[in-house]
Amino acid sequence: MSEKQQINGSGGSSGTIPSAPSTLGRLVNSGPVSILCYCASSILMTTTNKYVVSGHHFNLNFFLLAIQSVVCLLVISILKFFGIITYRKFNFNEAKKWSPIAFLLVLMIYTSSKALKFLAIPIYTIFKNLTIILIAYGEVLWFGGEVTTMALGSFFLMVFSSVIATYGDKDSTTGVSNLNIGYFWMALNCFSSAAFVLFMRKRIKLTNFKDFDTMYYNNLLSIPILLVASLLLEDWSSENIALNFPPENRTSVWLAMIISGATSVGISYCSGWCIRVTSSTTYSMVGALNKLPIALSGLIFFDAPINFFSISSIFVGFAAGLVYVVAKQKQKEEAAKQEQLPK
Repeated sequence: MSEKQQINGSGGSSGTIPSAPSTLGRLVNSGPVSILCYCASSILMTTTNKYVVSGHHFNLNFFLLAIQSVVCLLVISILKFFGIITYRKFNFNEAKKWSPIAFLLVLMIYTSSKALKFLAIPIYTIFKNLTIILIAYGEVLWFGGEVTTMALGSFFLMVFSSVIATYGDKDSTTGVSNLNIGYFWMALNCFSSAAFVLFMRKRIKLTNFKDFDTMYYNNLLSIPILLVASLLLEDWSSENIALNFPPENRTSVWLAMIISGATSVGISYCSGWCIRVTSSTTYSMVGALNKLPIALSGLIFFDAPINFFSISSIFVGFAAGLVYVVAKQKQKEEAAKQEQLPK
């Protein structure tokens, strides 16, 4: 899932052409640009999966993700063949060190699907947003720095936004018998999600991976894990295969999967890029904020319930984003003042 940059290895896109102007170098190391690209690719990916794949009642999710990874690899291999991008050759020792990240990715996906099976989506979102706090303090432990009061306040505002959304959702009721196991899977998902993001940032720093290197290894190592997970955990009975690949629509289903894989190239690249040039916490906060325009489009274009709570949750969510931006800006100003002080 990812990108990085330039020749000196300080971190930039390994897809950068050596003679590229310095403006391009600044762009691929720009936090705001990486965030915008991550948001755009995430929304595109979500929309594509919703309209292209969901329309076919597709339930072989691990298999779909394996196909997406294969498509990503094919795309970057073609780009490398034509000299448009570069990434390092496969190295077994590097692959061995990167493999826990690929495993955490699959664990994150699996626990997410299990949690969603037992919990309503608004409840799931509340706990998913709590992961931001885990990542923020994990970053303090691993990379130094601090979580300011204002930044912590923005995290709680984001969680509060999800709580409000729960009241605005007509279907946010879950059977009592499902709650315990649902929360178990949710807790596992929160920790695996935080571990995935933090380990990936740590490994990028240790290996000095460029962004296309990260994308290459993430997708390559995920394929066998996803295929094994699909064979072990998904229903490959003849009846389910017929449901997922009906004879009359088989070609269109495969085409839909390939299109979905092509759109996943963007999110695969931009995720690592955003983590590299910002931070794990900012990446997670952007991911949470990214749900807001999707939620807003749901109110406008789809059958999502429109009421005081659903609208208020979006405004509170955006307020959380603004508070976080101000908190990060103040943190940068404080750091700049500290650097200017006489040693």
